[in-house]
Amino acid sequence: MNILVINSGSSSLKFKLVNSITGVNLASGILERIGLDKGRIKYSTLKCERYTVERSIKDHDIGISLLLDILTDHEKGAIDSLSEIDAVGHRVVHGGNSFSNSIIIDEKVIKTIEDCSFMAPLHNPPNLLGIRAAMKKLPGISNVAVFDTAFHQTMPPVAYIYPLPYSVFSEKGIRKFGFHGTSHLYVAQKAAEMIGKPLEELSIITCHLGNGSSITAVKHGKSIDTSLGFGTVCGVMMGTRSGDVDPAVIIELMENQGMNILEIKTMLYKESGVLGISGVSSDMRDVEEADSSGNKRATLALEMFADRVRKHIGAYAVTMGALDAVVFTAGIGENGPETREMICSGLKVLGVELDRKANKVRGKSAVISTHDSNVIVLVIPTDEELMIARETTRLISE
Repeated sequence: MNILVINSGSSSLKFKLVNSITGVNLASGILERIGLDKGRIKYSTLKCERYTVERSIKDHDIGISLLLDILTDHEKGAIDSLSEIDAVGHRVVHGGNSFSNSIIIDEKVIKTIEDCSFMAPLHNPPNLLGIRAAMKKLPGISNVAVFDTAFHQTMPPVAYIYPLPYSVFSEKGIRKFGFHGTSHLYVAQKAAEMIGKPLEELSIITCHLGNGSSITAVKHGKSIDTSLGFGTVCGVMMGTRSGDVDPAVIIELMENQGMNILEIKTMLYKESGVLGISGVSSDMRDVEEADSSGNKRATLALEMFADRVRKHIGAYAVTMGALDAVVFTAGIGENGPETREMICSGLKVLGVELDRKANKVRGKSAVISTHDSNVIVLVIPTDEELMIARETTRLISE
């Protein structure tokens, strides 16, 4: 089946046309600067390796129309007609308490996604723009919402309820939700394939490490804890986000240091993490370069990042009561051998033995632990679009 996968942002729209049965990527690209004067379309297909068009893209409706024109273009397209698209799968960041699985979209689903938007104000509203545009331009075919939060709905209450007055959860609905669920599930399934055992028999820690990062404990195929929570600023240190911070620090900064809520929010989300500590960049490659030149703050940032990832891996190994594998994925996880080595060098107590030669891999699936390591360590490039395509196929085939 050919599934059009859409990840819609406020001013951009990423897309892939995927054959969910073969896994072949028929087309992919991005529409940028939607609603601005100078829009841009970048895409590639099996016929056309790379193509860029500069033109105005007034809104998401026009963006979807342009996308469909591209896909059916005689010279550069991927399909002959729109009838070859079997369904559309949409990435939706937050499903709140309402969605524990992917779902075929109707007006009731759209309303519920809108109701969850206060928990993901930067993501859910633009996700909905893509949904509405696709439903308008492709009437008659199913649209499916695949939620970042859905995989983590299997967490037990001990993991998702915060130790605040119980009414904060029961009356206000504030709890841990977790994110990057589609990525965590995909790489966990892929790890089981590479190991040669059923996912239901394994205890795996998946490390989605990029500008946004999260660690998940996957026991017997289910998420039982994850590092991101109600929002996307907690857990491990990230590119510009702080990760876990003592709440007393925030109280002090507001109560006695004169910072207001907007300044605090900006600091936590945009000025902290690797950027805030290094003073160099939020990009790990820039920080590693500064580290090699003797920049002590860059060195500290790298050490802090590795330390916080290790702590979560250790905690989740204890939570699961076993550890068969650790998986690294996403931008840093897939392409950062130096960072992976720093993290794994502190995991020998768990039985991790890194093969430094095998660890030199970038952007490819590989086992990077030694043959006698008690814990298998893997690098697996994530493919959230393929996971969304498979979920969409599953739903429309039921």
